[in-house]
Amino acid sequence: MYPQVYADYAAHRRQFGDVEVLPTPVFFYGPEIGEEIFIDIEQGKRLIVRYLALGEPNEEGERTVFFELNGQPRTVKVADKSLAHSARVHRKADETNAGHVAAPMPGLVVSLSVAAGDTVEAGDQILTIEAMKMESTLYADAGGKVEEIVAAAGTRVEAKDLLVVIDPS
Repeated sequence: MYPQVYADYAAHRRQFGDVEVLPTPVFFYGPEIGEEIFIDIEQGKRLIVRYLALGEPNEEGERTVFFELNGQPRTVKVADKSLAHSARVHRKADETNAGHVAAPMPGLVVSLSVAAGDTVEAGDQILTIEAMKMESTLYADAGGKVEEIVAAAGTRVEAKDLLVVIDPS
């Protein structure tokens, strides 16, 4: 009946997983500092999450969220959408698009072996990423024409950031 509604739901579920286990106010408004949330992920398995603090934004527009998960302290970085207009945001690769070359891990793009307009074959070297003083080379999964270089040499990237777009036609 509403195919776009289902497509949006399916995309949200792929990105965030099953969110129906979250209490409704937490889903819509988020928790308050110091609030403890009980999340039943399946029968007999309960997560206890206590929201502790929110850090200051960094230059990418992300904040560090401090929380406890079942009594263990944890942190995670999240994009602050209220700062998105001033922060530089890296595009994420579409996992369903074979022409998107994604960063496999956080790191620094050290060198590019291709330029926009180049033709590549499957298995050709695309670029090199450095992470924790180790270099990893990325290769083309499919042949085609390099349509766009998204991350130039010297760009710091996160996992799943889009690096290069290859047009297979």
